[in-house]
Amino acid sequence: MRPAFSVILLTTLIGVGQGLFLALYAAELGAMFDLLPVQDGRRFFAAGDALALAFLTAGLLASFFHLGRPERAWRSAAMWRTSWLSREVIVLPAFMAAVFGHGVSHYFGLGGTLMPGALGVLLCLVLFVCTGMIYACLKFLQEWATPLTVVNYILLGCASGFTFATAFAAAAGPGLTETFGRCAVAFTLAALCTRVASLVRNARIKPRSSLQTAIGVKHPRIAQKAEGFMGGSFNTREFFYGKEASPLRAVKWGFLVLTFPVPLALLLAGMVIAAAPLLAAAFAIQYLGLIAERWFFFAQASHPQNLYYQAIS
Repeated sequence: MRPAFSVILLTTLIGVGQGLFLALYAAELGAMFDLLPVQDGRRFFAAGDALALAFLTAGLLASFFHLGRPERAWRSAAMWRTSWLSREVIVLPAFMAAVFGHGVSHYFGLGGTLMPGALGVLLCLVLFVCTGMIYACLKFLQEWATPLTVVNYILLGCASGFTFATAFAAAAGPGLTETFGRCAVAFTLAALCTRVASLVRNARIKPRSSLQTAIGVKHPRIAQKAEGFMGGSFNTREFFYGKEASPLRAVKWGFLVLTFPVPLALLLAGMVIAAAPLLAAAFAIQYLGLIAERWFFFAQASHPQNLYYQAIS
């Protein structure tokens, strides 16, 4: 498939916002049970919610560049009974409203923030599932049609969100840097395991169809020599990622390095010497890795129609 950078930015940015909000609410719950130090409502929680909302808003704005007719974006919610995309379109603004309400409550010291926060956590998890299921429900794209797709969206979002939360805590949340850092390391390691598992699975996929079944010809040797028409089409533009196999392999190894070992090393070093710049660098590098990972996620998927359009002339 041809990766759309608007969708890449949407999924990675909202993932950071979701993970960051989960970290903030975990800190709030921990303080309530005297497991974590109490934080200032304005300086930590309200500011953290504002940052989470900024990530979510940036992702939402990026999604509009993927629409052919942005003024009709509201129609994307019409099929909520059957479409995971429509459900995501509904849940994302609801989650943003919950994050906003949680932050406003802390900023003005209104109290009673645990229940709105719990609602935000529920919407956050539902949003993760909706986003992952947009792709996992497509049975004809075998690379995506696996529970690992949803699991990876959740774990990668939590990993990036907690990595950002670690850097944020170093500046605004005394006593939380090590806790958030350990969670970020745990989520990153878990995401590494499940992402590698998906790579291994996808490398072993055998297409259910063949060139013979695609065109209805049973001859054992068939080779396409041309497209069959003068120029490109929607099929050849949208369902091919437009590169050879070698760049795809390079991106795969690039995102594996940038998303996992490098941020892990920077997180561990930053926690040991309490260096906020190292923690910020861990997030920045991991986010670059996530962009590459999401690009690879889309580019690796092989649409069944490619059995027919095997050559682009």
